[in-house]
Amino acid sequence: MFDFILEDALLVDGSGKAPYKADVGIAGETIAKIGDLKESEAARKIEAGGRVVCPGFIDVHSHADLTMFRDDAAELLQPLVRQGITTFVGGNCGMSLAPITDENREGLKNYLEVFTQMDFETSIKWKSMGEFMERMDEKGLLLNMALLVPHGMLRISALGLEDRPVDAGAMQMMKRLLEESMEAGAFGLSTGLQYPPGLFSDTTELVKLSGSLTPYGGIFTSHLRSYTASTLGRAIDEVAEVARLNDIKGQISHIFSLPWTGPVHPLTLMGLKWMCRHPGFTLKVLPDFALDMSMNVVLKRLDKNRRAGADVAMDIMPTTTTFAPLLAYFPSWALTGGLEKVTDRLSDRGVRKEMLRDIEKGKPTWPHSGKNNWSLNMIRQMGWDALYVMAVSSEKNKHLEGRCFIEIAEERGMHPFDVMCDLLLEEDGRILAFLTISEPDDAFTERYTFPALQDSSTMITTDTILLGVGRPSMLFYGCYPKFIGRYVIGRGLVDLAEAVRRLTSLPAEFFGIEKRGLVREGYRADLLVMDHEAFRTEACFRDPERYPEGLDMVLINGTPVVEGGESVPGALAGKMLRKNNQ
Repeated sequence: MFDFILEDALLVDGSGKAPYKADVGIAGETIAKIGDLKESEAARKIEAGGRVVCPGFIDVHSHADLTMFRDDAAELLQPLVRQGITTFVGGNCGMSLAPITDENREGLKNYLEVFTQMDFETSIKWKSMGEFMERMDEKGLLLNMALLVPHGMLRISALGLEDRPVDAGAMQMMKRLLEESMEAGAFGLSTGLQYPPGLFSDTTELVKLSGSLTPYGGIFTSHLRSYTASTLGRAIDEVAEVARLNDIKGQISHIFSLPWTGPVHPLTLMGLKWMCRHPGFTLKVLPDFALDMSMNVVLKRLDKNRRAGADVAMDIMPTTTTFAPLLAYFPSWALTGGLEKVTDRLSDRGVRKEMLRDIEKGKPTWPHSGKNNWSLNMIRQMGWDALYVMAVSSEKNKHLEGRCFIEIAEERGMHPFDVMCDLLLEEDGRILAFLTISEPDDAFTERYTFPALQDSSTMITTDTILLGVGRPSMLFYGCYPKFIGRYVIGRGLVDLAEAVRRLTSLPAEFFGIEKRGLVREGYRADLLVMDHEAFRTEACFRDPERYPEGLDMVLINGTPVVEGGESVPGALAGKMLRKNNQ
């Protein structure tokens, strides 16, 4: 006796092999039988009618863990299950909600509050990773969650927000926290090397700390130190070195590449923006090899490191609009010492001029060295008109969300940097910002992502930040329907079976998520029922909160959480996944 039978399904089973017809019998949380089940009994039979049944999507780069502690988490995260995500990996970019230590607690508070807009003292009711996981077990989860240990939190616990090397005592503390978290069931270590405190680390620190992952088979993931085209290869090599020397897997997070052409960069940027505004002409004139060149350099660098013995992969967001805390675009020296010191600098007109000079003159070098030489000076590389307000914390500035900083500056008769500083003071540093070289997701910049979207070892991710504030990215509602509807069905960049493999069994295998990612007997019943040719999204930058079409049903651990394309009220079917006890 089955609980469910999905009848007459077209199985795209996640392995990459061709679709085939079969029935799927589900008992409890498990796929119990695949085959001809017409004569079998079930509490409920669901006629799939030739629709695709495939594994639920696994998003390995998400910040949805920052939402999970909230009472309204299931409501806020509905956009994830409504686009087919059944499992996500949180704790990315060196940030998560655990572990929390008494040492340098104020630094941890500042770090989390700026990004999440949470009230740290009333929200945090745990210390260790194990305690946080247990609280999530008790609370109940909408979808499955796996966690990485956040390097940024470990470093703040050991050293605060100071720019100094890790000494023996600090390394011992960081290793202890990492090993305790891995014992609790974490899947690996994540780093955010673009911004403090990850920026203050060096490769030696990362190699030594990550040695604690080896006995657990943990993964090392990295928001890279640089995404600048001229130094991106060095950043990829750094991840590969950590992975190779510790015999672990390395994952490069949300790959992208920003231009830098030295003294002629202003002219280069003008030319690029002109091409972005005229994609019809540009895409017709430029040959494919030129359009593919930037991403192919990345893929070749990965292959070179694999041949040298590093087990490395990467993920990409199907968008060319990135997002981060606004302070991430400031000189690193301005962000040391905690929020109070940062606020003092923002308030000082003389220091503002110094920061502005460093932004406009600082060179993208490797590694970060000196006061104003950055590995990733994003405003100088992309222009002031590249920044948009994503989220603020106060009601009085809500009307600015979605607007370009340079437009706000023109209205106020100010330099955009002064607008940024004033808003940060008004919002206690709690501003998130979008960054895009032109109109978000224009056809020209989108084209450079195609080689990675086609690459068989590259995963697709959302970088979810659903906190109930601000303007969400369209990916939070439509990442996977965009990938399948636009690039698989629409453009034919990848066939459906291979696309589903890259969204399911590939991330499950690489991250060590067991018994998920395949439609296979004995595996967990995380399943989607969809009309794959109608699976698409209308979500876009200026109208992101649009649920997709074509997804009929989502089951997580054998429980329906979406039926008839609508959410099932009160369904909390997710599990807190633990690497050592799945």
